[in-house]
Amino acid sequence: MTNQSLMQRIAELKAQKGAVILAHYYTTPEVQAVADFLGDSLALSVKARDIDAPIILFAGVNFMAETAKVLSPDKKVLLPVPEAGCSLAESCEAEAFAAFKAKYPDHKVVSYVNTSVGVKALTDVCCTSSNALQVVNSIPEDQPIIFAPDRNLGSYIQKLTGRTNMVLWDGACTVHEEFSLEKILQLKAEHPEAKVVVHPECRAYIIEVADYVGSTAGILEYCGKSDAEEFIVVTEAGILAEMRKRYPAKQFIPAPPIDSTCGCNECRYMKMVTLENILECLENESPEVVMDEQVRLAAERSILNMVAIK
Repeated sequence: MTNQSLMQRIAELKAQKGAVILAHYYTTPEVQAVADFLGDSLALSVKARDIDAPIILFAGVNFMAETAKVLSPDKKVLLPVPEAGCSLAESCEAEAFAAFKAKYPDHKVVSYVNTSVGVKALTDVCCTSSNALQVVNSIPEDQPIIFAPDRNLGSYIQKLTGRTNMVLWDGACTVHEEFSLEKILQLKAEHPEAKVVVHPECRAYIIEVADYVGSTAGILEYCGKSDAEEFIVVTEAGILAEMRKRYPAKQFIPAPPIDSTCGCNECRYMKMVTLENILECLENESPEVVMDEQVRLAAERSILNMVAIK
């Protein structure tokens, strides 16, 4: 089937079943094209909770669909590719994290949403890349913190707050760790008026050359408000499709990884989601996300604690 016929059949099934497709910015352009809502992981999970639809298909990786199910227990949440993982989430397994947490019984646990439901269940309050600073600042300065799983985001927040009582889990996103400082500086020399926009999951020496540091949603907003006409984009390259769609008069240059032959500025897990497996998932209403209710409730508590922070 052609992409057009696949899209048409997907649209027919959505209407027939009352299904809604949520897609992350890092999926392919054709997957983004069939989505009812496009966004970052937490925004999409909140959207899953709030929309009136019996079936949610999450075009993204498994921790995102899990989060949607945590917030929408009465809805059928489908995940086209269950094996589509996340290098960051996989760097922090729940069993190992529980043992780590036990070493610091007086610490409050702040975990990034890029974690499994098992880690969220061990967490006091979740955070996103856009609200991590706000979440940490909501905790009294004398209260020690475990921050997981991203060491780069944790280090960035630690630098902004000056907190010395934060213990960082040693995890990272392989995509955001692999950007080349030398090549970014070379691009900057070739495009001296370009603004460098960086995701906080990147290494500290990359963040230091940024004009703006923020989440995917934050980067999109910054590019829209900025007077600049060129941007060097230091995050997963899938976001460029939405950037070019929103701001066609501006130029967006993807930052290259250290090894330009590896395609490391793209998340291979996100690219596993295709029109073909979305169609099959809708047809069969499977694979479906299921989880233990006690784990779900514990994970939900950590997310709601974040949402309650004003």
